Parts: sequence; structure tokens; C-alpha cells
Amino acid sequence: MSLFKLFRTTHKWTGIILSVVFVYMSATGFLLLIKKRNAWIQPPTQRGAQGGVEDFITVQRLFDVLRAQNHPDFTSVKDIERIDFRPGKRAFKVHSEHHHSEIQVCAVTGKVLSVSWRPSDLFENIHDGSFIAAWFHDWIMPAVSAGLLFLVLSGWWLWLGPKLRKRKAEQRRKVRTSQPVCVGDL
Repeated sequence: MSLFKLFRTTHKWTGIILSVVFVYMSATGFLLLIKKRNAWIQPPTQRGAQGGVEDFITVQRLFDVLRAQNHPDFTSVKDIERIDFRPGKRAFKVHSEHHHSEIQVCAVTGKVLSVSWRPSDLFENIHDGSFIAAWFHDWIMPAVSAGLLFLVLSGWWLWLGPKLRKRKAEQRRKVRTSQPVCVGDL
């Protein structure tokens, strides 16, 4: 089997096997790219009340506000994945470890600005493979990345290889036809 045929066969089967992963990564990647423009993907950051840094509520007050909501995804500190602080909008965005929930709280008054679900976090987990399992994210997704790199490089070779061979054959043909025939060669 020639090297070219091996590349073509390997390229084809790698593409077929990885195409399912590429389709879902493309779909979720597209949704992640447009998430800021679509409130159904990621809730927009609400604007809190005006006030200076000295007016901001404490973290303890923030936790008290969260507990007062009696939201099942925010029952203890362990339920909080992260807190994003947006000083320009005077808002805390508190993300839950569970069900991709979010509560936005005014950084000045402590008033709840919104309670919502964040599909963007779900799409991100699907996109990076962690939705399936940690081992899938840690082992399969790097292999998928290597497979994509192989597909690109082998695709270039499969496209460029025949062009280079054709050019080389034409150059050899030109050299043969342009050489004068000597009488002694006959």
C-alpha cells in the first residue's frame, strides 16, 4: 500500500469517526459565539442601583440574600460554583453548581435582580465534553483535537500531493522532449 493511499484511507476513516463529535462541537460552538446576543442562551447582566464602592454589600450580606430566596440550587456555600462581580453594572452574578442556575443581586441594595437558568453553561459543558464525563473531557477531547489536526494536515497532503506529482511529471516530460537527439544515440 502506497503512503498516499494509506493517508487517504486513514483520512477518510478518521473523518467519519470524528464527524459526530465535530457536528456537536460546531453546533454548541455556534451557540456559545452568539450567547451574548440571545437572552435565552445567557441571561443578560441586569443593572443594579447607583452607588460607590463604599456602598457595596458584603459577601456575608450576599449569602444572606441568596439563602432568603429558598432556591433549591442555593442552599449552602458548597452549592455556589462562582460569583461574577460586574462593578460597572453594580451586580453580582452567582452561579450554582447544580442545574446551571443563576441569581443576579444588586451590589448596592442587595435586591435580587433576576433568577434564571443559564443554558450557555450547559452548552459549554457539552462543547468541551465534560457533560459526558470527566474522562471524556480529559482524554477523548484532546484525542479529537489531535484527530482534527491530522485531518487538516492529511487533507492538505491529499490535495497538494497529486498537484506536486503532476507538476514534477510535466517537468520531466519537458526535459525529455527538449533534449536534442544525437545521431550517435540512434
